[in-house]
Amino acid sequence: MRRRSVLLAVPAGLLALAGCGDDKSGSEKGDKASPSEPTGQTPSAPPTGKIVDGPLPELTGGTKFGEKPKVAKGPGEPSADLAVKTLIAGRGVTVAKGDYLQVNYLGQIWKTAKVFDNSYDQGKPAIFQIGTGQVIPGWDQGLVGRKAGSRVQLAIPPELGYGKQGQPQAGIKGDDTMVFVVDVIDTFGATASAQGDKVAQDNIDLPKVGDNTDGKAPSITVPKTDAPKKLVSNYVIEGDGAEVKESDSVLVQYKGVLWDGGKEFDSSYSRKQLAQFSLQQVVKGWSQGLTGKKVGSRVLVVVPPDLGYGKQEQQGIPANSTLVFSVDILAAL
Repeated sequence: MRRRSVLLAVPAGLLALAGCGDDKSGSEKGDKASPSEPTGQTPSAPPTGKIVDGPLPELTGGTKFGEKPKVAKGPGEPSADLAVKTLIAGRGVTVAKGDYLQVNYLGQIWKTAKVFDNSYDQGKPAIFQIGTGQVIPGWDQGLVGRKAGSRVQLAIPPELGYGKQGQPQAGIKGDDTMVFVVDVIDTFGATASAQGDKVAQDNIDLPKVGDNTDGKAPSITVPKTDAPKKLVSNYVIEGDGAEVKESDSVLVQYKGVLWDGGKEFDSSYSRKQLAQFSLQQVVKGWSQGLTGKKVGSRVLVVVPPDLGYGKQEQQGIPANSTLVFSVDILAAL
């Protein structure tokens, strides 16, 4: 059984980067349900409920942060309210509404202990936006305000989950309370930045990118020389995370300017919104330039026309333009 991809709204500016063709990284239909499944609720006004501290079922195995948990059946009848308990208190950044969370999680049915989804077996954590209607309401309400590094247990009543319709493909009935254990690995807000070792930028024929890590857009200074004919992909800040694969999706901050004149044409900083996308669905210069780079890094990517938009004009981008990007790779999935 294949876990459905996290469903996220694509920032408008990122659409200018999307390549043509089928979506190879989109949602895959299967018989599992994840918290990011559409719920039928209106994202702008999701339901909320009272938060209580129990009852919650006991963890019978995998009790450490990062371990796949084993959870007993629910003890008796569940609460009609949202039950939330921090099992392990983290010391990281507090999760804020609108952040992108990086988590591992396991979900099961209260009365049967049947596991219907878990990310631990996938080998990679899930990443999704919290507090904005992109996930089930019980997650939106129960995870905002927790700290990175925390393990949180939730018992979510139907009205804060998938509603009366449930998720039949995953065996979730309309009256089922769901139990989740969530390890909050990290949280990324609108000012998230690369963190790592600064790398010397000593090639005078290439753009210089600011190495500030304060969450503000870095400067990009384009030299008054001819643009390179081949792709350039160099570290500005080298992180210590795993190397990005060409099949990955990434969570990034980025800024793009034209080689000719240095005019900015797109930026996640100006929208105050991180961007998440598949490397299969962007121009070749992005997919080739970010593949093999380490998570946590800032990368200078210079994209020649043949790996960008070529002779096609885009909004704010003339035909045959060489594009210059600063890209902070915050996470990969």
